[in-house]
Amino acid sequence: MEDIAAQIKKFQKELSTGTVSLVLLAVLGQSRQPLYGYQIAKRLEELGDEGALAGKQSALYPVLRNLEASGLLASEVEPSVSGPPRRYYRITKFGRDVLREWMAAWEATRESVDKVLQGDWR
Repeated sequence: MEDIAAQIKKFQKELSTGTVSLVLLAVLGQSRQPLYGYQIAKRLEELGDEGALAGKQSALYPVLRNLEASGLLASEVEPSVSGPPRRYYRITKFGRDVLREWMAAWEATRESVDKVLQGDWR
């Protein structure tokens, strides 16, 4: 039988799987300029995001690539003065439209779950 810590870790992983794309799109949607992976990870850290990508910066790159392949993000590689070239991501018009819809779906889901958790069956 698994202990509580293992159950919490499993639950957080399942939640994270469904919310990482939303969080990354939101960060890029709020940015005035394109960001590269490390900058995105730092923004999440500054926001105190303990769930979506806590301590797993490498996990965001496959999600960024998937979002780009779906047309929600665009990227451009630029040389860096202090190392290898960097890939900068920006949200597309389509990405902004999808983000609005995802945010609405998130709000509806959160409200529904909160009602159940609070025993509000009205």
